Amino acid sequence: MAPVLPTGFEAITRLLVPELRRRGLVRERYEGRTLRDHLGLLRPAHRRPADHVAALQEPQA
Repeated sequence: MAPVLPTGFEAITRLLVPELRRRGLVRERYEGRTLRDHLGLLRPAHRRPADHVAALQEPQA
């Protein structure tokens, strides 16, 4: 039978994660504060400000 969430989750956090950390496959800490930072993704070069004329136009149906 498949493990239920409380038991399965406890086994993963108590047994599997420490072993993966020991092998260097799971991080101990994260560098940034956002998911983009955690995944090592670059930020877009520029984004339109909220008051930009294109952002103020209503979408056409």
